[in-house]
Amino acid sequence: MKSLFSYFFFFLIFVSSVPAQSIDSLYQLADRYHERFTSKFYYNGTNIRAVNDSHSFVYTTQTPRGKEFYMIDPEQKTQKNVFDQERLATSLSKILDKKMDAYNLPFQQFRFSNQQDSIFFRVDTTDYYAALSDYKVAMAKEQSWRRDIYWSTIFREDSKEKVPSPDGKKEAYISEGNLWIKDRESGKSQKLSDDGSPYEYYSSNIYWSPDSRKIVSCKYRPGADRQLTLVSSSPQDQLQPKIETLDYLKPGDALPVRRPVAFLLDEDKIISFDVPEVESQYELNNIKWDKSSDFFTFDFNKRGHQQFIIYAGDVHSGTLRPVVNEESPTFIHYNGVYQYWFKESDELLWISERDGWRHIYLYDVPSGKVKKQLTKGEWVVKTVVNVDEKRKQVLFKACGMDKDEDPYLEKYYTLDMNNGKITALTPENAQHNVTFTKDYRYMFDVYSRVDLVPTMVIRSVVDGGKVVYKPEIQPDVSNVVGAGWRMPEVFSAKGRDGETDIWGMIIRPSNFDPTKKYPVIEYIYAGPHDSHVPKSFAVEYRPSALAELGFITVMIDGMGTANRSKAFHDVCWKNLKDAGFPDRIAWMKAAAEKYPEMDIDRVGIYGGSAGGQNAMAALLFHPDFYKVGVASCGCHDNRMDKIWWNEQWMGYPIGKHYEECSNVVNAHLLKGNLMLILGELDNNVDPSSTLQVVNELIKHDKEFEFVMLPGVRHTSGEKYGERKRRDFFMKHLWGMDAPEWNVVKSKDF
Repeated sequence: MKSLFSYFFFFLIFVSSVPAQSIDSLYQLADRYHERFTSKFYYNGTNIRAVNDSHSFVYTTQTPRGKEFYMIDPEQKTQKNVFDQERLATSLSKILDKKMDAYNLPFQQFRFSNQQDSIFFRVDTTDYYAALSDYKVAMAKEQSWRRDIYWSTIFREDSKEKVPSPDGKKEAYISEGNLWIKDRESGKSQKLSDDGSPYEYYSSNIYWSPDSRKIVSCKYRPGADRQLTLVSSSPQDQLQPKIETLDYLKPGDALPVRRPVAFLLDEDKIISFDVPEVESQYELNNIKWDKSSDFFTFDFNKRGHQQFIIYAGDVHSGTLRPVVNEESPTFIHYNGVYQYWFKESDELLWISERDGWRHIYLYDVPSGKVKKQLTKGEWVVKTVVNVDEKRKQVLFKACGMDKDEDPYLEKYYTLDMNNGKITALTPENAQHNVTFTKDYRYMFDVYSRVDLVPTMVIRSVVDGGKVVYKPEIQPDVSNVVGAGWRMPEVFSAKGRDGETDIWGMIIRPSNFDPTKKYPVIEYIYAGPHDSHVPKSFAVEYRPSALAELGFITVMIDGMGTANRSKAFHDVCWKNLKDAGFPDRIAWMKAAAEKYPEMDIDRVGIYGGSAGGQNAMAALLFHPDFYKVGVASCGCHDNRMDKIWWNEQWMGYPIGKHYEECSNVVNAHLLKGNLMLILGELDNNVDPSSTLQVVNELIKHDKEFEFVMLPGVRHTSGEKYGERKRRDFFMKHLWGMDAPEWNVVKSKDF
């Protein structure tokens, strides 16, 4: 009898926590999120741009009338509409032969002419301009043609382009694998090398010295020719399928080898530089000459990403010397490498994590020695924005300097290189999104947090960030709040070590009832190349609409992601399956202890790309916590994905650790409920990565759902996939069946 009572008691608790609204109405709340809330957020500054050489700024904003374009002049202290949108819409309607809405013009940003008497903008793929004197619109004479280049295309460095010398008297080019020069006046050509061939040739990336008397080109040996083959099952222009092939190097593939060679034209001399471990290069690039023409420098990124060297090649002695030699027992995040070569001195700014945090170092170029470490402390320099050599001042963006705040908040500072003084330009406890004038005198600062409405101000950089103008019209969320929107919450808790603060955010549904229990869904993206939890204010984040179905959604940055200490980041090294899960789970347990409405016995997770790998890994390696997962276009085995992303974190050569992190190899561990979503034409992550997971799950007789989207590339699912994801979570976290989509009219949702 007691057992029956207990069963009945828990049944009542479950029923009382089920959303009171019908599932149809919940889906309507989710589908109408943008209309209900986001569209009512007015006067926020977006697409901010400095106006040419002036101290004014223009930006786009949403107002009750629609989209408007504003200009701010901090010196005149004015904020006004840039142009007459009604007149522009009338003129644009004529040239496009269709009626234009003045407050929904078909472009998001524009640029002024030098005289600021005309504006240029793009509609679809065509550039137009309008004279502000009479608002006549015409097609621009010069179209800003932009070639879409596939990100993984291998450039063979064998173009026929002729490269002119700085003095304009000669041009250099490659013919039949060898380097030639041609005198432009006489037309006479001269062959400079004889050892090139179609299989190992001189690179068409040719670098003239400033004095036009020397050339550097690399002897280039091509690497592997691996290609990704995609099948378009349902092409729009024919019945039969199509096949598409694309360059796509994967971890372990052979890479090109470059050997720098200098040609001294006056001396008829060739110098081949002996680069240590040249066959072990990942890249040898960024070749540039010193202003003296006595030496050139280049970057040597050693494969495995544990060493990054800047070499200087002396063309008089024919020797190489290291200017910078950066080494790490784990990895160097080479995409974050920064270097600034001083124009007025033989110095170099370099950013390194050698002391455990990302900081700025000043190098003496001739000796290759560090003159001084310019910044230091348990905080991170994210970007150097500008270097003022005359004032010996560095303008930079950093995070984590203020210890009582979210360590990911980005702020701006100036550094006096003479005395080491750092001045905070943006002191407020917020994320600062900044646009500078061309001369770096003024900055347009929109500062906010996830839980703080934006404020727009203009600051003077030269006056230490002093606010010189605060526009009267400021971002306004009163209508959003009035419509019932709930502001997300920033939350932090200790990670796996019990010491490190882990930061994330909590989103509750607009009809949240603290007396009820809600399943929790994490949106995950644990790519080590960055941190990923938003820090700026928005009305709508990626999982906001999903929460409206009756979930509490969360986003968390666990260990293994960037923008904290080197030790924090190193957790990902050869260990992408970790994905910060021990920190994420500890964070959610702490949140649930504070907020009992979070039911962490019903936790779902979803993500795409690296997040797709993470979402499935949650069910494989942490099935006692995560019960439902939706993985879109996942990189499920790091041996199957692009070389540059995976070798950066998983290392080289390929070893057993690749298998240990593989969702394919570990597919037999699946517990819980899994949905896989895949774009048929994914040219970012090889679609076979997901299909091999499908194959392995079938081998082990596992139950799962699979959604293939024909004609779609790298995707989280688009509209159809989003609906399938919602249905899946509702079924497995709420026990509720989705609407009968085949009989529901689409206009109802």
